[in-house]
Amino acid sequence: MAPCLAPASRIGILGGGQLGRMLARAAARLGFDCVVFDPDQDCPAGRSAAQTVTAAYEDLDAVARFAQSVDAVTYEFENVPAATAQIAAAHAPLRPGVKALGVAQDRLTEKTFLNRNGAETAAFCAVQTGDDLTEALGELGLPAVLKTRRFGYDGKGQAVIRDKSEAAAALAVMNGQPAILEAFVDFARELSIIAARSADGAVQIYPLAENRHADGLLRESLAPAHIDPCVQEAAEVMVTGVLNALEYVGVIAMELFALGHGALLANEIAPRVHNTGHWTQDACAVCQFEQHIRAVAGWPLGDPAPHHAAHMVNLIGEDVDDWAQWLQIENAVLHLYGKRETRAGRKMGHVNVLSALSDR
Repeated sequence: MAPCLAPASRIGILGGGQLGRMLARAAARLGFDCVVFDPDQDCPAGRSAAQTVTAAYEDLDAVARFAQSVDAVTYEFENVPAATAQIAAAHAPLRPGVKALGVAQDRLTEKTFLNRNGAETAAFCAVQTGDDLTEALGELGLPAVLKTRRFGYDGKGQAVIRDKSEAAAALAVMNGQPAILEAFVDFARELSIIAARSADGAVQIYPLAENRHADGLLRESLAPAHIDPCVQEAAEVMVTGVLNALEYVGVIAMELFALGHGALLANEIAPRVHNTGHWTQDACAVCQFEQHIRAVAGWPLGDPAPHHAAHMVNLIGEDVDDWAQWLQIENAVLHLYGKRETRAGRKMGHVNVLSALSDR
């Protein structure tokens, strides 16, 4: 059994965005002090934490001092530089660990890892050159999706190829970066599952959510998803296999494609709390943020069962200007991220509209 952190212990968070902000608030409610490390001294998470360290992620001396000042370290985004994570792990328990980052940061590594650990994905090929792309298209067929192997999120760094004439333009979008070509999946629905693993190997899993995207951005999630119980069971088997293979500690998200005949394909994992788990904040006694803090602190995991169904709506860009209208809607719970500047495509907040479980 891993040692538990006592209340008033200090938990470090690498990253100061909205996920770090919500982690810090969950930690504070449990009696912990959070120290946020972020290059922006006015980051959203910093305004909800006990302390903020303002430095570049590449400033390894600052990272070392930060990790030495806390009792455990976690992160709110998966593109933490490898050297940063390694330095932090040398001075404090890093949860989740470096291995999870290494897998999630490279789509080729990730897809290979998932396939080897019981989570089938769409067929894929590595692509570096035009010849590689021609060969991959011949193998996978059309349409297909070309993606950068690293640093792509929210629809960035990817291009759909529907005709061979589009191949050169799609490769140009990669801007010389190593890429991966994925076979197009004719899915019926997009789903995601949020799960947590404790340091002693216990696993707790939330019900599947159904997700709807537009322009590469998550727009809304409905949970629990209205699905056959066998689909939930299959997703739980997949995510548990991945958690155990990574010797994972914390919350993880797995995005899934549900095919027309009920089968599931894994799309990707995120080694952190996730937008598709925001519904748990108001629909579950123990939300994904508290669950993650519990795991990081070595505490027992909480019950993930929902007491309500939820319709989560992302407030993206100027959507946030309508915040006051949401206050008039019955059973709607508004969450704003405290970002100073509204920009197109920027996640500014979300709303959870609750209903009875019997309504789902």
